[in-house]
Amino acid sequence: MKITVIGVPTDFGANRRGTDMGPSAIRYAGLKDKLEAMGLEVFDAGNIHVAIPETAIITDSRVKYLDEIIDMSDRLADKIEQSLKDGRFPLVLGGDHSISIGTMTGIARVKGQVGIIWVDAHGDFNTLETTSSGNIHGMSLSAIVGRGHYNLINSGHICPKAYEKQAVLVGTRALDDEERLLLKRSDVSVFTIQDIDELGIAEVMRQAINIAARSGRGFHVSFDMDVLDTSVVSGVGTPVCGGLSYREAHLAMEMIARSKQLIALEIVEVNPILDQSNKTAQLAVELACSALGKTIF
Repeated sequence: MKITVIGVPTDFGANRRGTDMGPSAIRYAGLKDKLEAMGLEVFDAGNIHVAIPETAIITDSRVKYLDEIIDMSDRLADKIEQSLKDGRFPLVLGGDHSISIGTMTGIARVKGQVGIIWVDAHGDFNTLETTSSGNIHGMSLSAIVGRGHYNLINSGHICPKAYEKQAVLVGTRALDDEERLLLKRSDVSVFTIQDIDELGIAEVMRQAINIAARSGRGFHVSFDMDVLDTSVVSGVGTPVCGGLSYREAHLAMEMIARSKQLIALEIVEVNPILDQSNKTAQLAVELACSALGKTIF
């Protein structure tokens, strides 16, 4: 497998600074060396250019930094598109979760509307009408499936970027009230942390993979590090107690690797300002390796 690493140093979509340093933290944790030790060919394409919030103006508090995020998404989509056309696997390093809009745009340009497994403590399914914060990282999944601000959902001139029936949320445990109603009325499949408690992570992932693979075109995995329990990670911007354990997260990624359906991977919301000794970034590297085929035996 040939890998292209793409960094997206942004925190435009979040409500606190720090995730813009996520790509550097993950690289510093030895990403390239560990992937190459697995026999993978790795090309690091560097970071796409992203401005900083101090140089931008919020024109609509319901969708903060909308223009900047659309511009960032367009730049990322171009990189994803080129990587796939070159026969290389895109590995995207965030950055906050708003980057997924650009990732899915680039994938859709080449592969059409593929499945998506969204591993996250949050639903990221708010819209212009339901958001209480105006932070676009909480609207990214809804935008991908065609719900929300017109300019956001049509970024890259593709809408939807994925179909709801092929979208799966895994590990969810923190939903806003109106967001919960939107998800219940949608065709998105939702596996909460309670489902994982009752069914086990292996059964949840079997079902999630089957749903996301319905298109026959493979699927993308968007992995938010805050899906992990706070006892496992500290360097995330929006931590929520009661998340996945270390081994549950690894098993989820190992099963994704075994499915042979993964066409792109992004790891988001690493915030080194809040981390201890870069442990969250180190775990992000481990999980990326598991998703790309590393096994114990």
